[in-house]
Amino acid sequence: MSIERSIAILSPGLLGGSLAKTILQRMPGMELRIWARREAAVAEVRREFPAATTSTSIAEIIHGASLAVLCMPIQHMPDIARQIVAGELADDLIVTDVGSVKGSVVAALEPIFAGTKAAFLGSHPMAGSQRTGLAHASGDLFHRAACLLTPTDTTQRAHLDRLRTFWIKLGCRVREMTPQEHDRTVARISHLPHTMAVLTTLAALGKDTGVLDSSAGGFRDTTRVAGGDPEMWAGILLHNRTEVIAALQDASGALRELLEMLQTMDEEALRRFLTQAKALRDLLPAG
Repeated sequence: MSIERSIAILSPGLLGGSLAKTILQRMPGMELRIWARREAAVAEVRREFPAATTSTSIAEIIHGASLAVLCMPIQHMPDIARQIVAGELADDLIVTDVGSVKGSVVAALEPIFAGTKAAFLGSHPMAGSQRTGLAHASGDLFHRAACLLTPTDTTQRAHLDRLRTFWIKLGCRVREMTPQEHDRTVARISHLPHTMAVLTTLAALGKDTGVLDSSAGGFRDTTRVAGGDPEMWAGILLHNRTEVIAALQDASGALRELLEMLQTMDEEALRRFLTQAKALRDLLPAG
C-alpha cells in the first residue's frame, strides 16, 4: 500500500501524463486528480483517464490531496502555487514538482507554502523527450530514471521520506542534493547538452537545409533534444543562467582549443583531445 491516498497532477503534458500513467500502473487503486488549464485539455484527459477526477479548477483538484505534483513550465509554478494555497488543503499535503531548475523554483515556492498546511519539496525526475503533450505520454518514462530531491534546512524528514518512497514506487533511482548542487550538476549533464544540440542544429542547417538529404543517424542522435519545447527550454535556461553560462564558457574554451589545433594542423594535440573525450564518455554507465 502507498502512504499517499490521493495524488493531484497539475498540467497533464508529457511529464504529467506520463506520471498519471505510471501511477495507475504501479500504484493501483490510487485516487488520481488532474488539473488542466483549458476545457479542451480536460476533455482529452477524461478520454485518457476516465477514472480520474479532472477539472480546470485548482481548488477542486487540490481538495483532499495528500500529494500534488506541479508539471507545468517552471516560470508558471509560482502563480499556480499561490492558487493552491488559496484553496482548502489537507493537513498532510506535500507539493512537489518535476522542473529542471531548483534554485529559483525552491526560493520562490517555499515561502508561498510556509505557514500553510502544505509543504513544498523540490523533485526532478531526469526523464523526458523532445516530444510534448499528453499524446506522447508513456507509463515507462520514469523507469530507472534518476530522480533528484532537493531538501533545504526547513524540510521535514518525514516529508522527504514520503517523497522518496513515492518516486521509488514509480521506478526511479533517488538522490538528494541541495538546490544549488542540483542546478550546477544539471547544467552540465542536461542544459549544456541541450544548448550544444541547438548550436549544432543552427550551425549545420542555418545556411542550407539541403544538407539534410545526406544526413544519417549520428546527426539525428546528436541534435535530437534540440526539438524540445522552446517555451519550456527558454524558462529553464534563463532560470539557471548562471550555471549554464559557466558551462558554456567551458565549452567555448574547448571549442577554441579545437579550432587552434585544426588551424595549426597539430595532429598530436588533436589525438590527445579526442582520446580524452572518448575516455570521459566511456565512463557513462550503459543504458
